[in-house]
Amino acid sequence: MADIKKRLPRNVPGEFFVDSTCIDCDTCRQLAPETFEDSGDYSVVYAQPETEAARRKAIRALLSCPTGSIGTLHEINTQEVREDFPLPLEDGVYYAGFNSPKSYGGNSYFVRHSQGNWLIDSPKYLPHLIKKFEELGGIKYIFLTHRDDVAEADRYAKKFNSHRIIHQADLSAQPDAEIVIEGYEPIEFSPEFWIIPTPGHTRGHSVMLYKNRFLFTGDHLWWSRHSQRLHASKGVCWYSWTEQTRSMAKLQNFTFEWILPGHGQRIKLAKDVMKQELEALVKRMQVF
Repeated sequence: MADIKKRLPRNVPGEFFVDSTCIDCDTCRQLAPETFEDSGDYSVVYAQPETEAARRKAIRALLSCPTGSIGTLHEINTQEVREDFPLPLEDGVYYAGFNSPKSYGGNSYFVRHSQGNWLIDSPKYLPHLIKKFEELGGIKYIFLTHRDDVAEADRYAKKFNSHRIIHQADLSAQPDAEIVIEGYEPIEFSPEFWIIPTPGHTRGHSVMLYKNRFLFTGDHLWWSRHSQRLHASKGVCWYSWTEQTRSMAKLQNFTFEWILPGHGQRIKLAKDVMKQELEALVKRMQVF
């Protein structure tokens, strides 16, 4: 729970605030950009929500903050907004919410599918999410993009008897994973699901493509709100920027319209626009 005594001075006056326990993970800025902004080392409230819609988004951010760094001056009832999660995006794909500090606030996603549901990376292990996942039909597979964002995947796997999927090069993060991906060629795991190894951020990083529409990108690729274009960061590339550039170029062989990252802003673009954005990013990476 946020502490008013630790309230950051750059918050504007009003009901919502961020305290100094913030880890600058970007979750609140993704969920409520009308209220929260980047102040350098922290997020802060730059505009108090003035509409009911903006207030609801701010409460979603409060609930999803991995470190409980968002607070309010007065006690508020969050139960109604809690029921928003998992948050529907499109076509049976959901943003899970309740980001985990164990993955530095990484996003996770849920896919409802007739042949078995998927969890992509892991949120906090919470009774609310367990109940919601049960209502949606459980979890058959847990796809882990890379070692950094596994969070509490093992607990979800045990609860739902799920099969965790991770690349062999990052297996030490979940050594008892049920399905291990080897090699670096794309794999058609099942109809509508492709697993594409994308080494770079980590040696075993992989992305998943669903329905040739949704690309779950972990820490490989995201949308930059600042520059309004696709982005990857050399500064958080823990294995090899050269390999990450090659992996990015490999994605040009696929079509998709959604980028759903672990960290960074999600985005939906027309497929032809997405191809142009990806091509431009690869060119930037090759000269960086």
